[in-house]
Amino acid sequence: MRRLIAATVLSVLALGAATACGGGDVVTEPKSKSKPKSADVTSGSKSKKPAADEPQDSSERSGKAKVGDTLALKGLKGGSRLDVTVEKFVDPAKPSSQFLEPATGKKWVAALFKLDNKGGEAYEDSPINGAQVADKTGQRFQATIADVTAGPSMAAVVKLPPGETARGWLVFEVPEDSAITSAQWTPDSGFADDTGQWQIR
Repeated sequence: MRRLIAATVLSVLALGAATACGGGDVVTEPKSKSKPKSADVTSGSKSKKPAADEPQDSSERSGKAKVGDTLALKGLKGGSRLDVTVEKFVDPAKPSSQFLEPATGKKWVAALFKLDNKGGEAYEDSPINGAQVADKTGQRFQATIADVTAGPSMAAVVKLPPGETARGWLVFEVPEDSAITSAQWTPDSGFADDTGQWQIR
């Protein structure tokens, strides 16, 4: 009996690993273009707002998604569809409590994600598991459990009926000198084939 249970557990784990390593798509083409507000990407307390006569940035020229854009992503279940938006990005993000702060030599950055369930069934997930950011050197960082002054954190578990939305901040601990260039999010705790990517700068 124990051997049968062990074999079943190993089969499930192998299936999960195969799914996680499957050839998925990185989605960067926005579903709809939107003009970010001046507060969408912030550095400290100042907003980055280009002058009207400045040339468009590389993300606008290349058609790649940036802060404020919505990407259409598929989940693992057939018919599972989400419209996902990185609405804002803060670098650095300030802790909301003096008792929980970044480690020495580190800082927090945070992205405000919005998840819209466009599928025909309820969508359940732990969004923190599917998120990461990358810096200009190629280093990637997973989301961490933290609260920041920018606003409420994303719920640890979301259960979205069709047509409903979940919104909240996801926080990442990175080296103080890291310049974050992109954010990614993958449905179903990182196991779905589709991964959305947004350029930060």
